[in-house]
Amino acid sequence: MQLEQKYQALLAEAERRQLADADSIRLCFQTLSLAARTDRDCAALLAPHGLSEGRFVLMFLLEAAGEGLAPNHLAEQAGITRATVTGLLDGLEREALAERLPDPTDRRALRVQLTAKGRQLARRLFAQHSAWIAGLFANLSPAERSQLAKLLTKAAAGMKAPA
Repeated sequence: MQLEQKYQALLAEAERRQLADADSIRLCFQTLSLAARTDRDCAALLAPHGLSEGRFVLMFLLEAAGEGLAPNHLAEQAGITRATVTGLLDGLEREALAERLPDPTDRRALRVQLTAKGRQLARRLFAQHSAWIAGLFANLSPAERSQLAKLLTKAAAGMKAPA
């Protein structure tokens, strides 16, 4: 696997200094390189539709909700702040993909839902995105996928919580 240039330089320096666990450093940099490439590829798939990952996530949640969600519930489900959800919703509204409507049960509240255009795009993109994700792991057998999941979980268990 090709490491990103910055990681190649750091790994070379670690090897030059003969650090004790260069193999672990390489694994870390491979993981980071793969994650960065996945992020870039994902962004490239969404960009032609004027979407960021954040907007895509909101569309996914709104499409699943059917009758819409309150902005604060949308922020909670997406794991983002209310301010961030407001900015993302502004962009979706500008593109006529989502709309804020009065909540029928509480005049003080809003519900956000996809427009017909948003629902149509969401369904098309979800199918495309699912196929893309499946392709990421197409070279792995079911047993290898299971093993990778276990290894990733085991590696994550070794991470310490930030102080």
